Amino acid sequence: MKLLLVEDETRTARVLARGLTEEGHQVDLCETGNAAIEQGRAIAYDVIILDWMLPDVDGVTVLRDWRARGVRSPVLLLTARGATAEKVTGLRAGADDYLVKPFVFDELLARLEALHRRGADDAVARLGSVQLDARRRALVRGERSVTLTHREFQLLSELAARQGDVVTRSQLLRKVWSSDPDTNPNVVDVYVGYVRSKLERLGAQGVAIESVRGVGYRLRAPETDP
Repeated sequence: MKLLLVEDETRTARVLARGLTEEGHQVDLCETGNAAIEQGRAIAYDVIILDWMLPDVDGVTVLRDWRARGVRSPVLLLTARGATAEKVTGLRAGADDYLVKPFVFDELLARLEALHRRGADDAVARLGSVQLDARRRALVRGERSVTLTHREFQLLSELAARQGDVVTRSQLLRKVWSSDPDTNPNVVDVYVGYVRSKLERLGAQGVAIESVRGVGYRLRAPETDP
C-alpha cells in the first residue's frame, strides 16, 4: 500500500514508519496539519493514518478539509482521545476507522489492510469504455490512462454520481469550487472542455458529457462496454 502517516511525535512516527516499511508498504510522513492538507490533496493514497493532535491544525480539521475537497482515500484516525463523543466527532468528520493509543501494531496493520480492501471495491467507476480510477485519479482504458487534475476529477465524479441527471453550473460550482466562492461560473465550461478532451484522447466510447443550454451538464454512459 501507498500510505500517508500524519504524526508529529517523532518517536511514534519513526517506529510506525519503520514497521510499515518492513511490511512492504510505501510510507510518506507529515508532521503538521498544514503539510498533511497539501499532501493529501496532491496524492491519492491507499490509506491515510491521521493523528488527531497536531501542532498547528488538528486532525479533524485536516480531515474535514480533505473530504470537502473530494479526497476519497480511507482515513484511520489515530489518537489518544477515547471518549465515545470524540469517536463520533471523528467518524462524522469523515474518518473510516478509529484506533485509540496505545495500540498493538498488528491491530493497526490489520485495520489498514481492511480499509484498503474496502476502498478498492469503490475505487473504480465504469463510464462506457473507460474507468474512472479514484485511487490513481485517472481515466483508464485498457493499458492506456490519462491523469486528471484535482478539479477535473471532482467535476467528473460529481457528474458520474448523478449520471443521467442534469447538474447545473451553480451546483457544480458549489461542489467543486466551494473553497473559492468568487470563482467565475465560466470556469465550469472550461473544465468540462478539459475533461472532454481527455476522454477523446483515450478514444472513449459510450460516454458523453452533454451540454444542456442555459442550465448545465449531463453525463451519459452505459454500465458496460459498448
